[in-house]
Amino acid sequence: MEAARPPSTAGKFVVVGGGIAGVTCAEQVSKVLEEFDVEEQPNTMLENRFPNIKVIESEVKQLKSKEHCILTGDGSQHVYKKLCLCAGAKPKLICEGNPYVLGIRDTDSAQEFQKQLTKAKRIMIIGNGGIALELVYEIEGCEVIWAIKDKAIGNTFFDAGAAEFLTSKLIAEKPEAKIAHKRTRYTTEERKKEAQTKGSAGNMGSALGPDWHEGLNLKGTKEFSHKIHIETMCEVKKIYLQEEFRISRKKSLPFPRDHHNQPVTTDKEVWPVYVELTSEKIYGCDFIVSATGVTPNTEPFLCGNNFDLGEDGGLKVDDHMHTSLSDIYAAGDICTASWQPSPVWQQMRLWTQARQMGWYAAKCMAAATLGQSTDMDFSFELFAHVTKFFNYKVVLLGKYNAQGLGSDHELMLRCTKGQEYVKVVMQNGRMMGAVLIGETDLEETFENLILNQMDLSSYGEDLLDPNIDLEDYFD
Repeated sequence: MEAARPPSTAGKFVVVGGGIAGVTCAEQVSKVLEEFDVEEQPNTMLENRFPNIKVIESEVKQLKSKEHCILTGDGSQHVYKKLCLCAGAKPKLICEGNPYVLGIRDTDSAQEFQKQLTKAKRIMIIGNGGIALELVYEIEGCEVIWAIKDKAIGNTFFDAGAAEFLTSKLIAEKPEAKIAHKRTRYTTEERKKEAQTKGSAGNMGSALGPDWHEGLNLKGTKEFSHKIHIETMCEVKKIYLQEEFRISRKKSLPFPRDHHNQPVTTDKEVWPVYVELTSEKIYGCDFIVSATGVTPNTEPFLCGNNFDLGEDGGLKVDDHMHTSLSDIYAAGDICTASWQPSPVWQQMRLWTQARQMGWYAAKCMAAATLGQSTDMDFSFELFAHVTKFFNYKVVLLGKYNAQGLGSDHELMLRCTKGQEYVKVVMQNGRMMGAVLIGETDLEETFENLILNQMDLSSYGEDLLDPNIDLEDYFD
């Protein structure tokens, strides 16, 4: 039995997706409006906290945008007044259907990975994004061969200088204590057994949060801490199962013992799976981790609906998170920001942005329903992302890699090996972006300097002089 709704919000608000964008959107709308539904992912916590939210655990089969309704896998039909699609993104698997290729995207796949790792002596990681970076540092007691298509690690986040700074930490042993978290933590409660039996194995959970490897014991069979070899400028050419490899009569390489010229020998060990790289090298391993990024999960919604799509396959949204179809909004990894962005903001498929977009989409949906206008949210003024790589705090601000600035910019650097790495991107005397690795305490000052676009030409190199307290200058 549905409660009667006040006429101003006649018709439901429906949010599809139980990840951070969907949940944030649902929470936010529920504070402003009377009633709406959240599709996908079991989450009784939401219903308990917000009595006007009804959670339906079922996947979307079809969207009928002209009729303003969606059909779900349980056979139900849900008519909406406004719809927000927050179905996230799917991992790009290097090879579908191979039992030795694991994609890590959600908590279930992370736990499956931990289980496999306990029996592993060597694994191969393919990809150079955030998950790959965190994995190579967290894994202990297992040889890791890390194949990346770029010259340096983490090129989405870092330039070669920062990569070099971090690589030295990767090769070192890892005895130090973890740095404390100073941010809101998102955790997943232990799933109850009955909840697990409901969803089929193929169902995709929500994306991993920034602290996803906390509480997972990522340890292989060996007693050593780190053993990592990086293969740069290459991709996967072919994957062989054990028998296929034997028949091919090709030879695989042993784990490289050092970085100097070593005699090329053949690996004596027999492995369940072998990877041939485009560099012609072949390595055997226990399993392969595919961490090569994501593609927007638009497929359930496209049939019969004429959405405008971005080049990356996401649903194009305007500056009010509205798609090209009436009364349909989108937020998080599924969407492609198609407004004229601030000069120091860019879209990246990160948790922080999914949360901001979900919150802002809810605000826009509510405002449209109530006939009010709404201003662009302040979080889209400046790109800012705080994370942790190799136990260093990492802060990325603005055009931190000089994205889109062409050759008309200069960089200033300050680096103390093993302690901190500070890079500032300047254009016409104004700060456009920064990378801060380590406990620099510069993020707030730099955030303000990027936002207010003050002319800093007169400070020159003094801007990064560690003996000058910038906060005193600019606060």
